Amino acid sequence: MNAPTTPQTGIVNPPAAFASQAAIGSMDAYRALCERAESDYAGFWGDLAREHLVWKQPFTKTFDDSNKPFFKWFEDGLINVSHNCLDVQIERGLGNKAALIFEADDGAVTEVTYSQLLDKVARLANVLKAKGVQKGDRVIIYMPMSVEGVVAMQACARIGATHSVVFGGFSAQSLRERIQDTGAVMVITADEQRRGGKSLPLKAIADEALAKDCPSVRTMLVYKRTASDQVAYQAGRDLDMLAEMAQQSAVCEPEWVSAEHPLFLLYTSGSTGKPKGVQHSTGGYLLQAKLSMLWTFDLKPSDVFWCTADIGWVTGHSYITYGPLACGATEIVFEGIPTYPNAGRFWDMIQRHKATIFYTAPTAIRSLIKAAEADEKIHPRSFDLSSLRLLGSVGEPINPAAWTWYHENVGGGRCPIVDTFWQTESGAHLITPLPGATPLVPGSCTLPFPGIMAAVVDETGKDVPWGQGGILVVKKPWPSLMRTVWGDPERFKKSYFPEDFKGEFYLAGDGAVRDPDTGYFTITGRMDDVLNVSGHRMGTMEIESALVSCTELVAEAAVVGRPDDTTGEAICAFVVLKRPRPTGDEARQIANELRNWVAKEIGPIAKPKDIRFGDNLPKTRSGKIMRRLLRSIARGEAVTQDTSTLENPAILDQLTERV
Repeated sequence: MNAPTTPQTGIVNPPAAFASQAAIGSMDAYRALCERAESDYAGFWGDLAREHLVWKQPFTKTFDDSNKPFFKWFEDGLINVSHNCLDVQIERGLGNKAALIFEADDGAVTEVTYSQLLDKVARLANVLKAKGVQKGDRVIIYMPMSVEGVVAMQACARIGATHSVVFGGFSAQSLRERIQDTGAVMVITADEQRRGGKSLPLKAIADEALAKDCPSVRTMLVYKRTASDQVAYQAGRDLDMLAEMAQQSAVCEPEWVSAEHPLFLLYTSGSTGKPKGVQHSTGGYLLQAKLSMLWTFDLKPSDVFWCTADIGWVTGHSYITYGPLACGATEIVFEGIPTYPNAGRFWDMIQRHKATIFYTAPTAIRSLIKAAEADEKIHPRSFDLSSLRLLGSVGEPINPAAWTWYHENVGGGRCPIVDTFWQTESGAHLITPLPGATPLVPGSCTLPFPGIMAAVVDETGKDVPWGQGGILVVKKPWPSLMRTVWGDPERFKKSYFPEDFKGEFYLAGDGAVRDPDTGYFTITGRMDDVLNVSGHRMGTMEIESALVSCTELVAEAAVVGRPDDTTGEAICAFVVLKRPRPTGDEARQIANELRNWVAKEIGPIAKPKDIRFGDNLPKTRSGKIMRRLLRSIARGEAVTQDTSTLENPAILDQLTERV
């Protein structure tokens, strides 16, 4: 039976049966948590940290803001993330419970229990120690979606090494930049990865990355995913990961670290060309990864949780590697893509594995809508999805039409949808429904997670009236907030705690508006030059830098985003060549060359969808590129802005021509 709705407002209320068994089952319960946080902020978080985490040495000071904005939480407490995720669950009697249900690209399924997972993690942790990796060292993980990828992250956490996972779709240059910035002493990779029936090289890309200016790397561990005979190994540096693990003990005592010890670095695009190394702590990060599993996803011991993200993104950190395991959950880990061997793969997997909670991106939903409506055999209604009790959305705002389709066709009208807003920098959910309490509105992420003091302000930091758009900020730091930009504390302050707000508010970088009646938040999009393509954040400057690095062809480039029905935003590049402006087949050929160039420099996800050529870019007489005009052109809108300050207004006609 469908959840009750209020036709006048489009509100979808929590089903009564769901609310009755939920961890937070009413708005009164939600408000009580918020009021507790308001009245005693440090006490609120401190009590939760004592209740939900296991400490070797309890903390005595919850919160330290003496060096703003470099806030510290639970600093004198000693803890280990891997111990909380694995040993604690086994001590609870969950050793024989399935921790991971891994489904490979070809459909092969492997179940790994908590005891088996600890065995693997301990062995790999001992390999790392045997190869000289110490507490505080950085390890790059460049792996496919796999049990071994999760094991590698947990093994680093177990010995106090700081990992930095690099998405397997990134290029050698992107990998090299991250190795150099972290000063990593080891790279853990695989010979190949399997996606959509194809083998894709990882080891070869890692070799290319290490071939130039990476002196810090002493060892490369290679997981033989496909056992390809085409992969070369460098003597003295490259080692077979599984063979090395087989020689090690299955016992590795955890390294107890301060709650402020860096657990991981994860690189995210900024408005300048260089990606930022977002540095996350240990205790505060784990607390909110676990709490959001319990509150946002209302996790129960019987649940089978499936997050479809990649471990190369923060969603894969918080909701694959750490959050679910810290709760003793059973979770699905998927190697492949949603459209192979057909676009019914997700629904078939939910049916076979009896998934109860499904967490995916709006991009995936929108692409599967098109496929499902064209072929009844792969439509969700052709599968038994009755095991589902909760749906989630992550990575970007979900438009109301996609929300409604997801609710009706995947959730059968009975499953609440948690539309979660958060960021790499936040570590866990900032604004999200709580499914047993929050009435839902399609397209809105609703209300802040308890303890998150979110607001919409103007340029001076003053709250704007509900119903008016403004700048999304968080007025108090929270435990899973990033601690700094690795190696660049000034960039951290400038990017996230700007002087415009006297360094008091965290700047999310997104615009937002609050509904005048409910106070619900709706995210209106990025306010800086960062694009959100299929949930992946990419800086326009980063893509522009890749284009102009093609020095034989490109003189100048400007990149903007435009709305896209499938990917949310599409990359549109305006390019000035070092030759006369091409047209027709020549333009198409050069555009394809440039797309492939960007894929090589950054990765396939950064390929511009639309490339246009001009003799110049629209600039003012002082030389400033007028990007607002380019955004209008990219969106197919008439240029209504004042162009009187342009050096050459006629250039706009050239740039409206699509290749």
